[in-house]
Amino acid sequence: MRIVSITVDPARVEAVVEFPRAEPLRTSSFPGLSERALRLLPGLRGHRCDNGAGMTFIDEMADTEVAHLLEHIAVELMALSGSPTTLAGRTEWDFRADGHGVFRVLLEYDDDLVAIGALKEAAAIVGWLTGTATGDAGHAGSDSGTPDLRAVVGRLRTARRT
Repeated sequence: MRIVSITVDPARVEAVVEFPRAEPLRTSSFPGLSERALRLLPGLRGHRCDNGAGMTFIDEMADTEVAHLLEHIAVELMALSGSPTTLAGRTEWDFRADGHGVFRVLLEYDDDLVAIGALKEAAAIVGWLTGTATGDAGHAGSDSGTPDLRAVVGRLRTARRT
């Protein structure tokens, strides 16, 4: 997974996220992912989804788009760094228009730099969770390999302007 571009407008940040053809698009392809995500970020338990099925995000996390997980991790990181917990995200895709494996992750924000940073940190965490980390995906990590959440949140708080 890689973030191809990020666009900031007055209401939201939009990231275009691309998955290589060989990389799975669904969380169900990664055994134990939900458990690891909840151990690292227990606040995900409180996330809701507007999915029309009445499922919580925890229910969905077992089999949802990896980009959807990216969205929720970014929102959680923003909240941990001081953003209002009322901020929402959305994940969209149109494979016919954008190509297979291309998603758009949209985040409301109170500070655009925090939202951009949260997306980058969330991408590194998703890479760790899925075992697909490449390049600078270790940015969120510690020497033990497990992401250092305290350091991640500290970086985001430092970026905060509001």
